[in-house]
Amino acid sequence: MKHTWWVVILLTLLTSCTDKQTKKELRTHQAAALTQTYTNQIKKEREASIERYIAAMPLEQKIAQMFIENLEGCTSFRSYETVDAMTGNGDKTPLVAGGYLFFSYNIVPDRKQMQDYIKSIREYCDSYGIIQPYLSVDQEGGWVTRLKKLNPKLPSNEQVAAAYDVAGTYGLYSEQAAGMKDLGFDMNLAPVVEVCTDDNAEFLDGRSFGDLNKVIRYGTACINAYENNGIATVIKHFPGNTNTDPHTGLPEITLSKDDLMKSIESFRELVKLNPAVVLMSHARTSAIDPGVPACLSKVWVTDILRNEFGYNGLIFSDDIFMGALADNGYPPEVAAVRAVEAGVDCIMTSEKRFGRAGAVLYKKAKEDYDFEKKIDAAVLRIIKYKLEAGLIDEAEIR
Repeated sequence: MKHTWWVVILLTLLTSCTDKQTKKELRTHQAAALTQTYTNQIKKEREASIERYIAAMPLEQKIAQMFIENLEGCTSFRSYETVDAMTGNGDKTPLVAGGYLFFSYNIVPDRKQMQDYIKSIREYCDSYGIIQPYLSVDQEGGWVTRLKKLNPKLPSNEQVAAAYDVAGTYGLYSEQAAGMKDLGFDMNLAPVVEVCTDDNAEFLDGRSFGDLNKVIRYGTACINAYENNGIATVIKHFPGNTNTDPHTGLPEITLSKDDLMKSIESFRELVKLNPAVVLMSHARTSAIDPGVPACLSKVWVTDILRNEFGYNGLIFSDDIFMGALADNGYPPEVAAVRAVEAGVDCIMTSEKRFGRAGAVLYKKAKEDYDFEKKIDAAVLRIIKYKLEAGLIDEAEIR
């Protein structure tokens, strides 16, 4: 019993320390909770500001944001689209697409001239108070290299996987990103992340990194290199292709459902990296939503890519002027409506005008409230992306 008082003192000290520790932890948890509450409030206020911004946008401007099109020339930019082309109301106010796609005839070998051309796009939009477009190019590597005269040499995906380790791959694509950024581009329609098989090897022709393991490893390095250096990536073509060229015919993927889902595992894994865009293919799949091109399929776009894979970025259609659609019952005006209904955010067209297809969307939205809401949802994602990419000043939406 003579040691009892030591026990009492020890228990008192331990209790005191525990109480102090508990209070400290409580304060820490309370501070964290307050910080999280404040962060959530800021997010809600920002979201509300964006929604108000979009609600105030005229419908024709919303629809313009939902196109990525080719452009004319290589020296000085001007828009050839007007509000009237979409509404028929005689308004000649210019419209600018949500994004532009540069082909080889838009690329000049002189770096300064290329920069000046891109600068003219930015200045034109600023002068009219128009939302800046994303400016994209196919800089995959190998034979799909639009900037071959302006950027360092870029091997094909197949060659990269054969000659580089992952660290070297990251360095290679980081160098490309720096060159693209210096020219004024902010989006690369790459990489192709389809797994190479006997069924698509002829069409892809070196554009794939190879088997599933290689596609995931090298695709990860590629996506991270571009995105970390300010160039948005567009992974393609979901859910795949066959050896039929979609520029001239409609690819038919005849795999069983199990094999089909295994074939797109690379997309399931790589969308976890949050690439800016996923580009849909025109392929039809006999096992899932048969008879419907993937870029027009709600099952593929919304049910699988959005909901099952959890992808929250932008979804582009492939070019709606490709023969794969136009020659199989989906002329551009029909394809545009079907793409929006499926959940596509941005419609790609290799033509230099989006007004005709845009007019169809405009008319449909005026007649169909649910369709108009789909447009609003797409534009919300586009505006959020452009804010994050610095194409819209945060102050503009307040």
